[in-house]
Amino acid sequence: MPESKLLQPPVLDARLAAAAAYVRPGCVAADVGCDHGRLSVALAAQGKCRKIIASDIRPAPLATAQRLVTLHGCGDVVECRLGAGLSVLRPGEADDIVIAGVSGVTVCGMLEQAPEAFYAAKPDMRFIFIPATKHPFLRRWLAQHGFALLDETPVLAAGRYYTVMHAAYTGGTETPDPLGCVVGRAGRGPHAAGYLAREAMLLKKEARGAAPEESKRLLALAAAVEEAANTCQA
Repeated sequence: MPESKLLQPPVLDARLAAAAAYVRPGCVAADVGCDHGRLSVALAAQGKCRKIIASDIRPAPLATAQRLVTLHGCGDVVECRLGAGLSVLRPGEADDIVIAGVSGVTVCGMLEQAPEAFYAAKPDMRFIFIPATKHPFLRRWLAQHGFALLDETPVLAAGRYYTVMHAAYTGGTETPDPLGCVVGRAGRGPHAAGYLAREAMLLKKEARGAAPEESKRLLALAAAVEEAANTCQA
């Protein structure tokens, strides 16, 4: 057996572990913005996917990912591609698409640039998002542009709270209320209360620099988020 096959799979932080848990067994997965490639290689090592497409817009991180793929001997499962966003994928090519490590605004830009045919080609396609920032913005945009938020997993990684979102394109649109944009489906799990408390704190910080009426609105929203945090289910 080649020595590379004896290596332990890469250790995933809480964000990537939660994302990996949403990936469906036997699917073709795409790790868009793969950076170091740990998620792609871990999925390959688990035997969870029949194929994984690891992509990045930057040559240097993609080269790092390619080295990790080679080191672990999983080049027959993981294919590395250089390119921006969803442009690296053909319509219908991937079942589950992970987009991690960029702001919610950037995620929306990636999704918006894909043609309608991209979504129509595979109705059961799923998306897994790990937004670094702008979580409420992303939730609102998803609802207004035909995406259903199926589930979320709040996590604590390197001392910071994040949420991992699981979504599907349905074509149905709605305008969520402000509280829904902040809370989403992040009300369950061991880190849910901490995550929502952080979101309330960010609202209070924003209120300090806002005009009086806007400040009042933001503080009221922060109080509602704190109330939601107090009712979270572990």
